[in-house]
Amino acid sequence: MNKKHILIACGTGVATSTVVCMRVKEELEKNNIPATVEQCKVAELPSKISGADLVVTTTAYESEDIPVIRALSFLTGVGIEADVQKIIDILS
Repeated sequence: MNKKHILIACGTGVATSTVVCMRVKEELEKNNIPATVEQCKVAELPSKISGADLVVTTTAYESEDIPVIRALSFLTGVGIEADVQKIIDILS
């Protein structure tokens, strides 16, 4: 399987994206999905999105080029299993 590139974005690229980033990395390892996971601000996404396979964000963002998952579940714990499955399905 090719190594995937995932962007994790929040408003400031610091606090919430760090939590989401750690959780996504854990889930990727559990599912043997090799990936580079990069944190950034939502405002940086247009300049970083080229070459990415997936965007996981805690705020509103849309792209016609690659899949975007709005994953507040990684912060709240509600619905996290469904969002993890979406990520696995997209990257597999």
